[in-house]
Amino acid sequence: MNDKKTSTFSKVTKVVVWLMLIAIAGSTILTAFMSLR
Repeated sequence: MNDKKTSTFSKVTKVVVWLMLIAIAGSTILTAFMSLR
C-alpha cells in the first residue's frame, strides 16, 4: 500500500518536473524567436 502511494507520488513529481522543463524551454525558445524577428 505504502509502496504504491510512493510510486504514484514519484510519478506525479516526475511529470510535474518534465512539464516545468518543457515550459521553461518553450518560453526560452519563444523569447529567442521573438527577438530574432
